[in-house]
Amino acid sequence: MSDNINNNKNYNLILRSPWEYLPDEIVTNIFLRLPIKSIIICTSVSKTWKSLIQNPTFISNHLHHSYTTTTNNHNLLLIGPHTKELVCALHNEDDPYFGQHTRFDCHPALRFDSGILYLVSTCNGLLCLSNTHDINRFFLLNPCGRKFVELPSPNVTLHNYFEPSLGFGYDSKTNDYKVVRAVSLMLTEDGSVFQNPQTPVVEVYSLSTGQWKMLSAPVCFVYGRQKQAFVNGALHWLASRSTTTNDGKNEVHFVLVLDLGDEVFREILLPENCSSVSVYGNSIAMFQRGSYECIFNIWVMKEYGVASSWMKVHQNRTLPIQRAVGFRRNGEVVLQMFGGSLVSWNPESQKNKDLGIIGFSFTFVGYYVESLVLLDKTANGAVTY
Repeated sequence: MSDNINNNKNYNLILRSPWEYLPDEIVTNIFLRLPIKSIIICTSVSKTWKSLIQNPTFISNHLHHSYTTTTNNHNLLLIGPHTKELVCALHNEDDPYFGQHTRFDCHPALRFDSGILYLVSTCNGLLCLSNTHDINRFFLLNPCGRKFVELPSPNVTLHNYFEPSLGFGYDSKTNDYKVVRAVSLMLTEDGSVFQNPQTPVVEVYSLSTGQWKMLSAPVCFVYGRQKQAFVNGALHWLASRSTTTNDGKNEVHFVLVLDLGDEVFREILLPENCSSVSVYGNSIAMFQRGSYECIFNIWVMKEYGVASSWMKVHQNRTLPIQRAVGFRRNGEVVLQMFGGSLVSWNPESQKNKDLGIIGFSFTFVGYYVESLVLLDKTANGAVTY
């Protein structure tokens, strides 16, 4: 009898992998250095590994490791969608030919019979998505981890003729991801016709609580369906306000800033009226279209938050630009030309390179890092696909 028991123990020891005997600290350090697809495969190897990888502390450490190590993961640029379907691609900026690192298509559950599912923004490996014909539906998607969450409907239901401004970012103070929707309800007294701007209706969604809540905002007009810029823990949109002086009515243009930590608004004055805002390193930049489509100015805020540090750094008078899409890490600007072609333009040399990609009105360009965010959210509504 005792021989049988000893034989069973020896048999169990043989079945156990040598990895099972390594301390968690060593296994964790190994996992941090693996490609993200390999890490996800490891969750199917054993319950111990799955528990370790899906631990929020490991997910946070993995994200920090991705940002601080010199790997391809640190130099990925997300471009997409390229068509009316959500087809995004990651490109390696270190590749002189701008080679494609990987691509991912929209999950069938995120496809709609009408409208366009577009990319609002990306942060720490998550994509925030919305639909042009159903502006009360939002999704957070981790394409590398193959998980997504559909957000509950906001407290205020908007009709599709409204054009809200959206924002998405990370609150490092509470380790939380937040989606913000702001819309200016420009209504007359009887509520029938759009006219003068009122205080915008602003709601913020917290991934940690799974709920929307209302925020107090200043009286201003927030331009609808514009690109936002998330930098230094805050969201940035273009806004304006009418003021009355002795000279009559004046239009004041500024950047409306929402700090995601304290959820308080502030304003940064603009030197001139601009058409879009973009992340520029640890600061922001503004794109300005002139009276002719080929005139395109770039303003850079040299010292973040200091309005007097705005500087017009470049002026283009040659390229037939439809719009500026965003900055690359090397300082070049991705531009969408008339016809849809995307080019990378060097403001210093005034040279441009065709990226071989056709964009459309909702094409997005932004920095991207592969992450495990949402991998621990299965119990909170995250769907695996």
